[in-house]
Amino acid sequence: MLTWVGKRPIRHIVAFPAQHVESFDPSGDASTRGGDLWRDWPTGYPRGGLLFHGDNKEVLAHLLANGFRGKVDLIYIDPPFDSGADYVRKVTLRGPKGTAKLDGEAYTLGEQIQYTDIWANDNYLQFMYERLLLLKELLASNGTLWIHLDEGRSHSIKMILDEVFGTEHFINEIIWKRQTAHSDVGQGARHLGRVHDTLFVYAKGDDFVWHQIFTPYSADYVDSFYRFTDEGSERRYRLSDLTAPGGSSKGNPYYEFLGVTRYWRFTKSRMEEMHRQGRIVQTSPGTVPAQKRYLDEMPGVPLQSLWDDIRPVQSQADEREEFPTQKPEALLDRIIRLCSPQDGIVLDCFVGSGTTAAGAQKLGRRWIACDINKGAIQTTSTRLQTIINEQIGQARTPNQPGLAGVDPGHAAPEPAQLSLAIYRVNDYDLAIQQVEAVNLACEHLGVERTRTDRYFDGTLGKRLVKIVPFNHPLTPLDLDELKREIEARPTEDRSVVLVCLGKDPGADAWIADWNRLRTGKNAINCIEVIELRTDAKYGKFFKHEPARARVKARRDKKMIVVEITDFISPSILERLEQQSGLLRPKIDDWRAMVDCVLIDTDHDGRVFNIAVSDIPGRKTDLVVGRYELPADNVGSTVAIKVIDMLGEEVLATLQP
Repeated sequence: MLTWVGKRPIRHIVAFPAQHVESFDPSGDASTRGGDLWRDWPTGYPRGGLLFHGDNKEVLAHLLANGFRGKVDLIYIDPPFDSGADYVRKVTLRGPKGTAKLDGEAYTLGEQIQYTDIWANDNYLQFMYERLLLLKELLASNGTLWIHLDEGRSHSIKMILDEVFGTEHFINEIIWKRQTAHSDVGQGARHLGRVHDTLFVYAKGDDFVWHQIFTPYSADYVDSFYRFTDEGSERRYRLSDLTAPGGSSKGNPYYEFLGVTRYWRFTKSRMEEMHRQGRIVQTSPGTVPAQKRYLDEMPGVPLQSLWDDIRPVQSQADEREEFPTQKPEALLDRIIRLCSPQDGIVLDCFVGSGTTAAGAQKLGRRWIACDINKGAIQTTSTRLQTIINEQIGQARTPNQPGLAGVDPGHAAPEPAQLSLAIYRVNDYDLAIQQVEAVNLACEHLGVERTRTDRYFDGTLGKRLVKIVPFNHPLTPLDLDELKREIEARPTEDRSVVLVCLGKDPGADAWIADWNRLRTGKNAINCIEVIELRTDAKYGKFFKHEPARARVKARRDKKMIVVEITDFISPSILERLEQQSGLLRPKIDDWRAMVDCVLIDTDHDGRVFNIAVSDIPGRKTDLVVGRYELPADNVGSTVAIKVIDMLGEEVLATLQP
């Protein structure tokens, strides 16, 4: 058992309700799905893929409290590795060049922080411990958990897994060779190239789902062992020994065959039948006959624990989402085929770019996914919408080739669902992504980040800095928490700077009362507030202007025509201006700033039901911007959601 500072089991956790915010069901599939496949599905959810936006600890608690306990067949997670790094994705504009122009010079949007993998002390171990405890409760009795790690913390996580699941339920340590070579010798490194990741596999119980997979023989193996070829058919084969090891001790038959008396593997009648079929060869009279084993009848090599045949996501790959740590679909395709039943439920609570959900959707499994990052939710949603639309198209034209990313040696199964629903648990829906906002704020203020303090974010001169979460204003509750932290550090005498977006009316009175007792030259623990919207010195930084869209609708015979005539994202323009100085880069087409357009043709003011999704297939393509909707399918209110390349949403509603 591994111990660490602050280790504690989960004794109580609040299960927050989930708010249904968006649905994609182009064929009305969710309301018609039925049968045994969905009999165990909780009635409170539509019968389709579920995508949750929120802290996965809270999402897992919500799932446990709402009917999913013991129902998940396969869990795959690719959690933070405690790598000490910020993970970013590259963001470009849409269009052939993906850039803005200024006097012939190109400018891109640069990088957007998706999540920060930096932890203080043992917080990482407690973070993983709590989530693994919850995941075990969701797992079915015959289910398995796969966790993807690197060499940094894998030894510690394995000990936690042994405690949570039991050492007797450990199945495999798998080594995935993710690249052929890596070397940073030029930067003075004194270690071997790190080219692999580790996957640990644990079962919930003794009888778990396992479908054996075979991999093709290597060319060297085929040339070495399958050296013979049948005349006419050109079928390659090898010669295999027909004698039986162990002789009479194993109960093998003893008789004469083709002039040779031995203990044989098969009965005499079976040997004679194989000989008539031409499957037994005797090179010369008196020699021991051998069996022909044809290459095309062999399943291949049983899958081993070293996986060096799956390449990472290349820069030009169709599946590439420009998301940090994205895993290839082939990796998840193999895991899902190996350890989940055809009607199973697959869960990923660190979904990132959506590869697990994409693999489950393509392989006919039901799926649940979640992430705290809004960019991950949007990336996963648009990716799954594209796959579902392709599957609907294939159902109409069944002779079309299989979907990209699925093993061509296997037929694509019937989809378990052709819809998805997005829920929000304990509102994390920020216009600006939290981790990116914190880093930008620290850079703007000149805060020196502290990576080892579990509470304070850094220092500003000699003062401690605490950044209040930007999803709420500074409140007396935040100040009470600060007070408890200071009281727990009796030797700490530095003043504190609180950085926030807005203040509760009671906060100023609380701070004034606190500072009134701390006056004079040697006063300790004074509190100062920087409000990023209004502060005279720093306020300009967070004078956030939301994106805006100009949308109109008109009737044209039996159609409702919805047209986006203009779109502007001040956040994108601000990024470009930071690169170009005083001059403003030119964006020739507003559509270059737009990632996708979604339309709800009968908006009820609560759930955004996607009836039309304009998601360009490639980064070089642009959204259409003009949409013709049959008037019979349009209700009293049409809602148009425009999402820019940074993930900011604009919602416009019209009454055509």
